[in-house]
Amino acid sequence: MSGSNDSALRDVMDTETVNSDGAAAPAGSLRELLYVAFPLIISAGSLSLMNAVDRAFLAVLDIDALAASMPASMMLWTSLSLPLGIAGYTNAFVAQYEGAQRKDRVASSIWQGLLVATLGAAFILPFVIFSKEVFAFMEHESRVQVLEVEYFCYVAPSALPMLAATVLSSFFAARKETLAVMYVNVGTSILNGVLDYLLIFGVAGFPALGIRGAAVGTVIAQVVAVVVFSVLLIRTARRESYPFGETFGFDPPLLRRMLFYGFPNGIQMVLDVGAFTAFLALVGRLGTLEQAATNLAFTLNSLAFVPMLGMGTAVLTLVGRRVGEQRPELATRTVWGAMAISGLYMIGFAGIYLTIPETILSPFMHSQERDMFAEIEPIVIQLLRFVAVYTLFDAMAIVFGSAIRGAGETRFSMIYTVTMSWLLMVLPTLWIVQTSQSLYSCWIAATVFIIVLGIGFLVRFLQGKWKTMKVIEHQEEYTLP
Repeated sequence: MSGSNDSALRDVMDTETVNSDGAAAPAGSLRELLYVAFPLIISAGSLSLMNAVDRAFLAVLDIDALAASMPASMMLWTSLSLPLGIAGYTNAFVAQYEGAQRKDRVASSIWQGLLVATLGAAFILPFVIFSKEVFAFMEHESRVQVLEVEYFCYVAPSALPMLAATVLSSFFAARKETLAVMYVNVGTSILNGVLDYLLIFGVAGFPALGIRGAAVGTVIAQVVAVVVFSVLLIRTARRESYPFGETFGFDPPLLRRMLFYGFPNGIQMVLDVGAFTAFLALVGRLGTLEQAATNLAFTLNSLAFVPMLGMGTAVLTLVGRRVGEQRPELATRTVWGAMAISGLYMIGFAGIYLTIPETILSPFMHSQERDMFAEIEPIVIQLLRFVAVYTLFDAMAIVFGSAIRGAGETRFSMIYTVTMSWLLMVLPTLWIVQTSQSLYSCWIAATVFIIVLGIGFLVRFLQGKWKTMKVIEHQEEYTLP
């Protein structure tokens, strides 16, 4: 690339993000980070809130339904983690191709991601076919097992639209049009909540489906999300000349690259989510009371944790874009800004968990089984103290882990996360359940795992290997638009 072209390209890049008020956000600035991250945080937070609302509805319905909802949901995520991890990594490819000014490769990346999503939906079939055996293996109480199988089988059709929506949303998130992602996800969450209320309890002429209603509401909401994302993508492609028509089809070299980098990301998700599913399954062996308390604690934890996944997506996006532009020094600035914001946010939630746990628990305490919830409340309050201890380290794992994955370092992320989760959390919990049967000891193991995970990703980020990595193929020249 000639010196004059390089200078011109950098001038364009330096002021490429324009906020809704028309003001430019310099590349690598805190303003750019907030512009990209805030809608993603709201988007992820809306999903977290909706999960909490769903569980509150189920708590009103039946404590067994509440106990069954988390293991069944985790089983859904476990069955879809491999294709979801690969499909979700489309974001990194789109971000780096955008940074390299290559619209044709952006479009082709989306097509390959949708191919992965379509094929990946089949991963859920074995879990559906053998769902009774899978949940029986967890050895939960018989009534809870029935509800786990019922919910899982009815929510399974959401697999394809969920994967497709992940790919389609990456087109907007990776291009820093995160407001579109926010509007669709918030709207989907609201629709999901309304449908859950109508279908769980049979309101306004709808059938009272119980726990099945929560699953059906999720399926419908995910299909609507795919339709809306598709319409928005078609409009953007026409307006900004992305060649989706010309690039439609199977691109073996690109798909191989996406699988090479995305597969470890998917394996990490499989075994990471699988580790937490195993943790929940083992805790469930202690009894329905312990299982329900753990489900509630993780649900309240998700109010802090899940919105930060939006920050993680923003970090992955901006690091990928800066790597595509060959400017990793700006990525470093972005990552530390993200850590400062995430750390303050998590510390704030830790304060809430420690000082007003009864307040955030109150929406779940309106079940007819008040005596049971009276027993659960002090247990959950104690578990939230564990959550308060590890929240900051959760933020470290999200921010620094997303940073190195955005550059392409997915293999280290996979090996480290999987090793630590099973070595420090699952195996100790298995031993505890078989010996002391102490719920709090199980949570100590989970807390230690998250602390070690956060510290490990920080150390890996500081080592700086990610600065020399790139997931896209090399190109000698960039073409200015």
